[in-house]
Amino acid sequence: MPEPFRTTRLVEFHDTDMAGIMHFASFFQYMESAEHELIRSIGFSVHEQVDGQTLSFPRVAAACEYHSPALSEDVLEIAVSLTRIGNKSLHYRFDFSDAGRQVATGQITSVCCRMEPGQPMVSVPLPEEVKEKLGQFLV
Repeated sequence: MPEPFRTTRLVEFHDTDMAGIMHFASFFQYMESAEHELIRSIGFSVHEQVDGQTLSFPRVAAACEYHSPALSEDVLEIAVSLTRIGNKSLHYRFDFSDAGRQVATGQITSVCCRMEPGQPMVSVPLPEEVKEKLGQFLV
């Protein structure tokens, strides 16, 4: 079975509420950051030049389910995998844990789009090289 991409993130004080618990919205920022790390790890960028086109990956869906609280100064492990690689879309899963304790599970769906100044975004097929390299994280 493929191994997920793994990264860690310190829960900083500014990511918490007045009770010192990580604010629900901070999980979405952590997911985006982990996604960017994964994309950079395979040699790409979230704003990539391919065949003279600037491609990017805007989100079309995001969700997070919370299992137990994360506190200020916890070090979260974030395991990132892909649950589906479509023709134009990527479906990510994020498993947050703290020392083996399940904290949260998130999902993001992004779509490969061509970005041209002054033009509306247009969805385009994922480059084959991106599909191949991300395939190692498909569960």
